[in-house]
Amino acid sequence: MASSSSEDDGIDMVPTPVKIIIAGGFGAGKTTMVGSVSEIPPLSTEEVLTEASTGVDDLAGVEQKKTTTVALDFGRITISPRHVLYLFGTPGQERFWFMWDDLTRGAIGTIVLVDTRRLETSFAAIDYFERRKIPFVVAVNCFEHAPRYTAEEVREALVVPDHVPIVMCDARQRDSSKIALIRLVKHAMTVVPQHA
Repeated sequence: MASSSSEDDGIDMVPTPVKIIIAGGFGAGKTTMVGSVSEIPPLSTEEVLTEASTGVDDLAGVEQKKTTTVALDFGRITISPRHVLYLFGTPGQERFWFMWDDLTRGAIGTIVLVDTRRLETSFAAIDYFERRKIPFVVAVNCFEHAPRYTAEEVREALVVPDHVPIVMCDARQRDSSKIALIRLVKHAMTVVPQHA
């Protein structure tokens, strides 16, 4: 005897988890982006910058920064009854890059957050995801008083391949961050093989 569709409707559907990485240079706004879109209080491993980081962490262009992520940021956003995004923000300083391999395992893609005041801090993240063939988009975090560039100017400066989307965003704004996430998911779906 076949089960009726009403019986099937009574079963709670468990949403598919989708892992997303938010990466970028030190002070690019990764913790802010995770916090702006997370539907749960985000887990953050931010610590106060101390004298011990003097000469280690480059604060040029972000002199007002008082904290730094030492492990990861974590947040969650439900995009449909069938899909939940789990967001993992990477630490930006070089001394913590060893954690990136573990954080990126199983991710469908990455948002590389870029600060135009410090474009040079973006090269390492872009190179990391290109070499590992992990789909990514570049999201230019439009800080107040930061130099403004077009997407094509950013693409040229960072030598970003033509197939990689570049979006302008404000990591403080939920809707703006969501647009970057949507763009990443759509991009990842076009480059990740579909399984039947």
